[in-house]
Formats: sequence, structure tokens, C-alpha cells
Amino acid sequence: MSQSLLVVHVHVHVKPEHVEPFREATLANARQSVKEPGIARFDVIQDSEDRTRFVLVEVYRTAQAPAAHKETAHYLTWRDTVAPMMAEPRTSKKYVNCFPDDAGW
Repeated sequence: MSQSLLVVHVHVHVKPEHVEPFREATLANARQSVKEPGIARFDVIQDSEDRTRFVLVEVYRTAQAPAAHKETAHYLTWRDTVAPMMAEPRTSKKYVNCFPDDAGW
């Protein structure tokens, strides 16, 4: 049996005056991230009631892929660009994929 995909939910709370710049920087990062061979999905979602809250849904094909992602130029640019935009430190939670099976990604 192959290893299940690693799914990471990154919760971000942005200062109200930085919502649009954060969104733009994060979408630019996501567009490059989905091109990485170790990433199956990289979704950016925004809270429908509190526009200062986002969740990044990152789906990695291997256990090594998150570390490789954090070495990319686009991630480093994103990290440094959005750091002052945060209302509080971002948090993340790791999950393993259950359904659809990994081949469906």
C-alpha cells in the first residue's frame, strides 16, 4: 500500500488593511506551488463572513514535499512578503488523505 497524501491546512488571520495584498501574494504563490512535482493541490480559501481569515489547503504527494516547497523562491518570497500582514502567527494542522484515494488527485 502506498503512503497516503499529506494534507496540510494552514490557518491565516490577516490585518484588515492587508486583505487584498495578502490575497494577491498568496494567489501568486499558489499558482507557482501547483507546478511543483510534490504538490497535488494548493487551494486558497477565504472565510465568507470574516474576510481577514484564510485557509491554505496544501496537498503533498510525499513526506519530503513540504520541505522542498519551503525551499522554493516563490514560497520564500511569499513568506517574507506576507509576514508583516499577519494579525497573529499562522497555524497549521496535518492530515492524511482518506477519500478520494490518492490516485484520484
